[in-house]
Amino acid sequence: MLLAAIDIGTLTCRLLVAEVNPPGQITVVDGDRRILRLGEGVDQHKRLSQAAMDRVVSTLKDWKEKTTKYSLNGVVVVATSAVRESENRQDFLARVIQETGWEVEILTGDEEARRTLLGIRFGLSPAISNFWGLDIGGGSTECILAQNGKGPAVISLDLGVVRLLERVFRLDPPTAQEIHQAEACIDQELAKVSKAFRPISGIPLVGTAGSVTTLAALAQGLSRYESARVHNYELTLSTIKGLEQDLITKTGTQRLAMPGLEPGREYVIVAGTVILRRIMETFGFDACLVSDFGLREGILIDKAGKLKNLE
Repeated sequence: MLLAAIDIGTLTCRLLVAEVNPPGQITVVDGDRRILRLGEGVDQHKRLSQAAMDRVVSTLKDWKEKTTKYSLNGVVVVATSAVRESENRQDFLARVIQETGWEVEILTGDEEARRTLLGIRFGLSPAISNFWGLDIGGGSTECILAQNGKGPAVISLDLGVVRLLERVFRLDPPTAQEIHQAEACIDQELAKVSKAFRPISGIPLVGTAGSVTTLAALAQGLSRYESARVHNYELTLSTIKGLEQDLITKTGTQRLAMPGLEPGREYVIVAGTVILRRIMETFGFDACLVSDFGLREGILIDKAGKLKNLE
């Protein structure tokens, strides 16, 4: 079946059109990704700005036109942290329906994690059945403990790259004091993980979403994004620390010259790197396996399964 998934994130909006054959085959037909920062200012004001809504709705109208050329069996449009936390989310949802005809499903943190897990599992070797999944988003970070024969343990943290950037990082490049403040914010949230998950040892960390995939591209000095080289790349803690030191000594403009960094991530990548590094240090991970599969693919797999059950 031919399906379209749209993920309206706090930082990035993503489109994926693919043929899905449950349980395990996805053939990409079309896709797009735009850094639109819908969640700009939401952490402080709890409202979506008019300018941010305009950017996203304009993109959704473009994607509506793009997807009409396909004979789709279904379209799923979801929104995450920025929309679920904003007091004026109904204004945004009403605009999307009025201008595109699409209804937007607002995912809870747990549901976002569940569908992200579907996507991560799809891209992993079958030999990896137990792992800790990590989705560092713009407004939240989902931690997923996946174990054979058990339902996943999930915790959604109020910790994301846009949120951390707006709370802590004022100067460019950031100061040592700002890095320490960021670590304190991260540690406060990670205390929730320590309480929720029993001690973890001997299982891999699998990271998905833009910060992790960007670090994989930076580590390899990719002149353009190549999913095949990013997916299943192993980021070591020492590599992440080295990249962090390089990133925090540069301005945003200077970071844009680094091969592997797409425009729009030149500021948030610092926050994402510190989050990943701190999680790895806290829980004793020496490496992070990178997954280029995540929420978008999980949305498609979930929708395909539901349609299959209706047949």
